[in-house]
Amino acid sequence: MLDICLLGTGGMMPLPKRFLSSALMRYNGRMLLLDCGEATQISLKILGWGFKNLDVICFTHFHADHISGLPGMLLTLANSGRTEPLTIIGPVGVERIVNSLRCIAPELSFDISFVEMSNEHPRYAYGDYQISACEVTHTTTCLAYKIDIERKGKFNAQKAEELGIPVRYWKLLQNGQNIEGFTPEMVLGEQRKGFRVSYCTDSRPVDHLIPFIFESDLFICEGMYAEDSELEKALERKHMLFSEAATLAKKANVSKLVLTHYSPSLAYPEDFIDTAKKIFPNTTPGYDRYCTVLKYENEGCE
Repeated sequence: MLDICLLGTGGMMPLPKRFLSSALMRYNGRMLLLDCGEATQISLKILGWGFKNLDVICFTHFHADHISGLPGMLLTLANSGRTEPLTIIGPVGVERIVNSLRCIAPELSFDISFVEMSNEHPRYAYGDYQISACEVTHTTTCLAYKIDIERKGKFNAQKAEELGIPVRYWKLLQNGQNIEGFTPEMVLGEQRKGFRVSYCTDSRPVDHLIPFIFESDLFICEGMYAEDSELEKALERKHMLFSEAATLAKKANVSKLVLTHYSPSLAYPEDFIDTAKKIFPNTTPGYDRYCTVLKYENEGCE
């Protein structure tokens, strides 16, 4: 089971009931954060999932509405008692940017490791998370992310017994370890369908996003402007319309689209959701602390 929550759904500037961009994923108790706009730590505190198990933060780009919440988040992680290293991922230059912000959070109880992602270095594995990135089109270098969680084949206990594998080795083999001449391939079936979540904010709807997000179980995408009449503004500022996000979702055959990163002038995104639904029916307008759950196999998402 994979839990996903939008901690903030605003773009440019926060509103009284809408914080800035951030999305959180939780799998087997460990968390991954996508962007960390202003007040992200407040929304996470309200959500109640805790802080200590946050292992990875991925930044799409370095505009303030996506990264200005980081110093406070780092200090909160330290105050929560975290001592394990934290991994921060982002476009080229992420270490320099983060270290500049750390002038107001200089003393931490944990180390930070940095991973630069680009079209030349588009993948990184961390625990159960297989993280991929592709560059999109914004006013600065910006990445879209895809998070894959693979699911091993089903363990065949009958076959393990026939091969004479001691029961004490079964869990190790299920976890992918070789032991005493036995290998996981001996007792695991074909790999089963896992999870795929894609995330794109601050971009025009470029064609190469379609194969990148293809068949995602969940596609979280910016809907900066609701109405097609705002196309000129979207082109100028390199953002998307509701209809453009929905068209991407349809072409990429994703299972569900959730809109986020709204313009401050868009007070009630739900009033315009039919603009997207007529193109891609399974579209939901995100809001702060909107949560959904992905389940294995054919159980779908809630």
